[in-house]
Amino acid sequence: MYKITTIGGDGIGPEVMEGAIAILEILDLNFDFIEMEAGKGCLKKNGTTIPEETIKSAKKSHATLFGAITTVDNEKSPIIVLRKNLDVYGNLRPVKSFEGIDCLYPNLEFYIVRENTEGLYCEIEYCCEDEKTAVSHRVITKKASEKIIDFTFKQASENKREKVTCIHKANVLKKTDGLFKKIFYKIAKNYPNIKAEDYYVDAMAMYLVQKPEDFDYIVTTNLFGDILSDEAAGLVGGLGLAPSGNIGDKHGLFEPVHGSAPDIAGKKISNPIAMILSSAMMLDFLNEKYYANQIRIAVENVLKKKKIATPDLGGCDKTMDVANAVINELKNVL
Repeated sequence: MYKITTIGGDGIGPEVMEGAIAILEILDLNFDFIEMEAGKGCLKKNGTTIPEETIKSAKKSHATLFGAITTVDNEKSPIIVLRKNLDVYGNLRPVKSFEGIDCLYPNLEFYIVRENTEGLYCEIEYCCEDEKTAVSHRVITKKASEKIIDFTFKQASENKREKVTCIHKANVLKKTDGLFKKIFYKIAKNYPNIKAEDYYVDAMAMYLVQKPEDFDYIVTTNLFGDILSDEAAGLVGGLGLAPSGNIGDKHGLFEPVHGSAPDIAGKKISNPIAMILSSAMMLDFLNEKYYANQIRIAVENVLKKKKIATPDLGGCDKTMDVANAVINELKNVL
């Protein structure tokens, strides 16, 4: 039996989580879903955005599913706290276009791999005594850079992709990104069959729009990866189709790229596809690749038919309408 910690969070998080769990429950697998709290509502109830019990549950589980949370000023982000505590250093974000979805680039598929534990997301910030200056530390270490870059090359090798692209700003951030770039080319030597290249992040923002088909795997630091992956989602239909997996040596934490969307929370019209695809990534992590692929096929079939869609994709259906359509397709392909 797989013990899975589920954290719906707030906003649309619980809504999309409901759809994903409904799909997982029809599989011929045994799951023990352990519901835990985090987010804005949790702060009001428990005085913290993420209780210690939630972190302990995630550590003891085979994997964790995370919905979405609303940012609270002057409070640490629960998802960042979880990433650090679980040491899920690799944030894998697939970028894929689907038949039936109007998007800028059909037939597109590449991956952004984002370092997940340091950079500006270390949350080391302070205001000077004069209160006229605020400082944030950007931490790049040799150990973390080696882990994320080697992770990316291994992913590319396992998936038979030909190229890994390093994104940085070493012309300005000479020490931090200079270290990241140096380590990238050092590790690239261990993978002679994979082409290695690098670009500045500002140039890459343009290339993603001009020639995204040129890329296979993209590896970068924390903030750059966060920004570029949202841009990339816009190429294929939006954040409602963008899953992600936070992966470490021992733990896996899976979440949609989108946020809590408080403007539509409670209306039950949020797109569950990103959450469903994130649960498929969780199954990959658990080595249940057959079921992961069947979920993806079912999602593709639903999108291709263009009969059921939430408002972000031009439809008028509800969250669970889409989830149930995926369930029906999944029953056909299993």
